[in-house]
Amino acid sequence: MRSSYKEEDVILLLKDITGMVSPQPTKERERLIQAGRHYCEMLPIEYVPSEKYMQAYRDALKNYSGPTAQAVGRLADQIVKTRGKDVVLVSLARAGIPAGILLKRYIRKKYSIDVMHYSISIIRGRGIDKNAMKYLLARHRAEQLLFVDGWIGKGAIQTELKEALRGYPGVGCELAVLADPANITPLCGTHRDILIPSSCLNATVSGLISRTFLRGDIIGEDDFHGAVYYGELKDADLSYEFIHSIEREFDMETPREQEAPEGPGLEEVERIAGEYGIDDINLIKPGIGETTRVLLRRVPDMVLIQSGGEGDDSLRHIIRLAEEKNVPVRAYPLRNYRACGVIKKLADT
Repeated sequence: MRSSYKEEDVILLLKDITGMVSPQPTKERERLIQAGRHYCEMLPIEYVPSEKYMQAYRDALKNYSGPTAQAVGRLADQIVKTRGKDVVLVSLARAGIPAGILLKRYIRKKYSIDVMHYSISIIRGRGIDKNAMKYLLARHRAEQLLFVDGWIGKGAIQTELKEALRGYPGVGCELAVLADPANITPLCGTHRDILIPSSCLNATVSGLISRTFLRGDIIGEDDFHGAVYYGELKDADLSYEFIHSIEREFDMETPREQEAPEGPGLEEVERIAGEYGIDDINLIKPGIGETTRVLLRRVPDMVLIQSGGEGDDSLRHIIRLAEEKNVPVRAYPLRNYRACGVIKKLADT
């Protein structure tokens, strides 16, 4: 799989399907998804954000590289302590890839250990890439594999991972993430809903690759799940600018985690669903990262932000995007999360 990442940073176990799939406009994809079409059978149109939004991203990178680097350091220390020097990082494409690269680089810098890092696809409702798992288990012991993602929203991918790994004895189902405001995994850099700057962008901060794709007419029985390489966006590629910005903030003695929220984030999601009459919690995407994705890739109905958070710098890019798309922003007494995106239920599906 082509990407703008170096192979020394990550080996992508994906099939290059560039030119084989026509991306679809957001509203068309949303109608099809809500009518029952699986999101993994389509790809969104990727674009270069507006200059105003890019300024919000640059502000996020300036202000939140430090907290992100601290989360990387705390998580890396836990990984080495609990899994040892033979661990193999397996990031979940696409948001997990930058996290995996940063963990690999931190571990090498602090512990002089050069861990392997692969990236594979897992898709909600479709499971993990079985051919990629076959590839990994032919080269590494089951107990070496550790799955990595950027953050946890509600925990749908963690649930999917647990279910998918039932058929792989010895492979641990724990998910290592930089941020887990849902309070699902102990293997995280922080339980606070921090702004990880890479969540602000799509392909241009993720090695110029698309989200992963799975459809029978293009992905054969022996193929890895697919992805597209957006070479036309190379002049806008910020993938290594992001990596280097976080890396410059690495501290080999990371401070202890601040007090985290109590209780599972899912309770908060269910409360929002009840108050707003939402019968499908898949339409509710909590957390800064997931809210950003709603605004970039879905058709948003509204954005909830933590009461009193109107001046929160970590929400500036969300508020900017909402303004550009004329999406209402409402204050809400969020506990686990700083923001929550709600997808519009399209009446004509």
